[in-house]
Amino acid sequence: MIAEYETIAAQVDAELEITRSRFLTRLVRVADEAAAREAIARVRAEHPRARHHCSAFVLGPDGRIQRSNDDGEPSGTAGAPMLDALVSAGLSDVVAVVTRYFGGVLLGAGGLTRAYRASVAEAVLAAHRVRRGLRVEVAVASSYEVAGQLEAEARRRGFGIGDADYGAGVTRRFLVAEHEVAALEELAASVSAGAAGCTAGEARYVDLPG
Repeated sequence: MIAEYETIAAQVDAELEITRSRFLTRLVRVADEAAAREAIARVRAEHPRARHHCSAFVLGPDGRIQRSNDDGEPSGTAGAPMLDALVSAGLSDVVAVVTRYFGGVLLGAGGLTRAYRASVAEAVLAAHRVRRGLRVEVAVASSYEVAGQLEAEARRRGFGIGDADYGAGVTRRFLVAEHEVAALEELAASVSAGAAGCTAGEARYVDLPG
């Protein structure tokens, strides 16, 4: 499986004007194809008078799912270059929608291709990127004293710190790479003299600290 990939932190809106046509670009972070299509529908609803709402999206850690739509522009002049801009930027779990308000001047196939690609590329430059990595959640149950020591040492080693449950003791969750699970378990055993209990869950993708 892919260890890490990049997406965007939040929605991005950008605008370019090319030969009197306005190209409004929106990038939205999405988890699946249904969410991507919902994002496209929202843009259509926001701009009902626009002539075109072209789109492209890339999904999955390996970017395997890729779709594009020219929405009435000449075939291959909008969706494909938009998709190329996303792929070239190395982003996934992102949908791009470019809304075009026609300015009365025909751009030609080459002009359209450059305009749609540039619109997405401009929005990508404005986006805050986020790395996502495959991590295992490990819950460590221990006393309060041990929990404090464990958290401090885990931070020093760069392990991800999750939330905690408090009661008679502390159950703190850590997010670590698969190859780090054994090291975390050894650390927990060391600081607790073997008293801490560790429960590892399934690996999943999470946002990594910047």
